[in-house]
Amino acid sequence: MVGADTAWIIVATALVLFMTLPGLALFYGGLVRARNVLSVFMQCFGIACLMSVLWLVAGYSIAFGDGGLYWGGLGKAFLSGVDADTVSGTIPEVLFFAFQMTFAIITPALIVGAYVERIGFGFVMLFSALWMLICYAPVAHWIWGGGLLAGGEGSWVAEGVNDFAGGIVVHQTAGLAALVVAFFLGARQNKTTPPHSPGMVMIGAAMLWVGWFGFNGGSQLAADGTAAMALTVTHISAATASLTWALWERIKYGKASLVGMVTGTIAGLASITPASGSVGPVEALAIGAIAGVLCQEACKLVKDIMNIDDTLDVFAVHGVGGMFGIVMLAIFGHAAWASQLTGLAVVGVWTLVITTVIVFVAKAVFPIRVSEEDETNGLDIAAHGERAYDLTS
Repeated sequence: MVGADTAWIIVATALVLFMTLPGLALFYGGLVRARNVLSVFMQCFGIACLMSVLWLVAGYSIAFGDGGLYWGGLGKAFLSGVDADTVSGTIPEVLFFAFQMTFAIITPALIVGAYVERIGFGFVMLFSALWMLICYAPVAHWIWGGGLLAGGEGSWVAEGVNDFAGGIVVHQTAGLAALVVAFFLGARQNKTTPPHSPGMVMIGAAMLWVGWFGFNGGSQLAADGTAAMALTVTHISAATASLTWALWERIKYGKASLVGMVTGTIAGLASITPASGSVGPVEALAIGAIAGVLCQEACKLVKDIMNIDDTLDVFAVHGVGGMFGIVMLAIFGHAAWASQLTGLAVVGVWTLVITTVIVFVAKAVFPIRVSEEDETNGLDIAAHGERAYDLTS
């Protein structure tokens, strides 16, 4: 084991968990009505806890076990055969387990943005559990665990799909799943209510930005120059996309909003994620510049043309951003077109089909949608018996 690598991935693991708790929770929480902010916090926190346990029970083994091309099997369930001295590359395997666990936490948590303000908490927990184990973990195995899209003997692609930190594994899967859930859930009663706390949105986005250094830089699994470059290009893409989103918003509407600018930040971060291990600063500048406009236009496409109430634009920002980054790797010559497009197609079909099946299974156990009265009154009181703000004091 290399001490510097171990130290860096310990830090990166903490940073990626910080992205969900509290980063994503605050980002999403600020975007909803005041009467639903605690429900968003509860969904993010509950998902983080449940995914952690399930990753130990079976998720890690499915994703990174030695089962074959299609899944990793259950040979490493409950970390069987792994102790403090077992290594994965140059770091302890238990640390690799923990680092990847934080990815398994944030990916289903991203989907929360599609269904806030109207979904049943029981459905959220069951859906997220099944989705992580059946959809996310196998895809992680296919691309990162030596499976059917990783290249090599038996692979479906001659060259492995180049997805450094999760353009397909994290962002495409979460984005497409968000579309599916939002489609079956239906639109909110009131889709015009503005974010209750833009300041909270900005704080959450800033936390996500900082945490993303661990997300992308840590994916090198070493403290070296590639990790440093990944961190650098991540920052450049985020900053550039923030500016282009704000500029495009100003051109179209006459004003640039804080919520818009920080949403551009997330678009730039999602778009650079798969490419961060391969591109340089100038390429990152181009990725970010395009992402700020592309993802903003995708928001309009989903809501106005597709007429799907993906409430907080999970597909437009994460799904489109991640897939865009995958394609840009081929455009810049860092990956084979056939591999990248095959990866997008295979994972896209898998995610749409499996997510649809999981929605119907989860619906059979828990109601997918709360009552009209509970939606009107807000989920904080209706589902959790609490209020975020005491307006009488």
